[in-house]
Amino acid sequence: MNGVVTRTTLRFTVQTLRPYLTLTSASRTTPHLTSPHHHHHRRTMSMKAVVIHEAGGPEVLKLEQRPIPTPAADEVLIRVKAFGLNRSEMFTRQGHSPNVRFPRVLGIEAVGVVEACPSGQFQPGDRVASAMAGMGRDFDGGYAEYTCPKAANTQLLTAAAALDWAVVGAAPEMLQTAYGSLFKALKLQASDRLLVRGGTTSVGLAAAAIASNHGCFVAGTTRSSSPATAELMRKSGVREVIVDDGNVAAQVTKGGTQFDKVLELVGTTTLKDSLKCAVQGGIVCMTGIVGNSWSFAEFAPMDVIPHCVCLTVYSGGPDEFMETPLNELLKQIEAGSLPVQIGRVFKIDQIVEAHETMEKNLARGKIVVLTE
Repeated sequence: MNGVVTRTTLRFTVQTLRPYLTLTSASRTTPHLTSPHHHHHRRTMSMKAVVIHEAGGPEVLKLEQRPIPTPAADEVLIRVKAFGLNRSEMFTRQGHSPNVRFPRVLGIEAVGVVEACPSGQFQPGDRVASAMAGMGRDFDGGYAEYTCPKAANTQLLTAAAALDWAVVGAAPEMLQTAYGSLFKALKLQASDRLLVRGGTTSVGLAAAAIASNHGCFVAGTTRSSSPATAELMRKSGVREVIVDDGNVAAQVTKGGTQFDKVLELVGTTTLKDSLKCAVQGGIVCMTGIVGNSWSFAEFAPMDVIPHCVCLTVYSGGPDEFMETPLNELLKQIEAGSLPVQIGRVFKIDQIVEAHETMEKNLARGKIVVLTE
């Protein structure tokens, strides 16, 4: 139907959303969407959404008015409060996700308040987080005032109600990636020495804090020699800051003690060096590609992987998101025991600048966008 609203589709939409509709005194024919829990928060049947029609630079992200989606029986309509930016969204925007069809609203994660949930799994007014499972790729995602993910891929947020939405918005994908990399891929133990390669990334800072709270000795790399960068990392639990000169393995070997576990967040550009930082029987997990390179030009496993060092990858999906103890981690954030580094906070109409900031690596920490 190419987005054209007919009388039939409008009647269907209105009937489906009847519990959430009121009529304004100005026009008894114009429905306004309101939650029974938020009568003061009136909205028309359209929303702001960031739509991408073709691949390109940050400028292809267009703020448009779109109809508010109607939740199917297995979906939940979320009034989005905040969403974090992710590098995978940048790659999709650039045209590197061949399975994603445009036009599309990007955004693989969002946090907000339930507006409607046909299955009854959530109640209007519930605070929730959703991520992955095709969000922003197979269906329109979090870069909007409303989104309609599957209820089965949505977590109820019962903890830390006092936290700013910007902080909550930073959490889902960042904490899922950090937590899953550490405990599912690296099988982290409290006695482990952990090296985080790419220590100033949002995931790197979160992983350092989680591992430090777990009892680990944490070292992290950064290309910057500035005291401010070192201080940022130490606040997140990094005990040893290593300035990355391209040969971190030599520095580690010279220091005398290699690492039980290595979290590789830069990618293939530093992976060979990171593998040499691990002890025999150690595990190296490649999770990130800040270095923007997915693959080796040449890969000879016997040459690249040291004797008895294990190499794995982590690319957590919807199951891993639902297994991530978001509420427990949010409690730690609220208590101050899990520092979360928010690099920059933007409004939704600043989405182009937000993507430019991500692409140029100008934010130290997670970039978050607020919808209001």
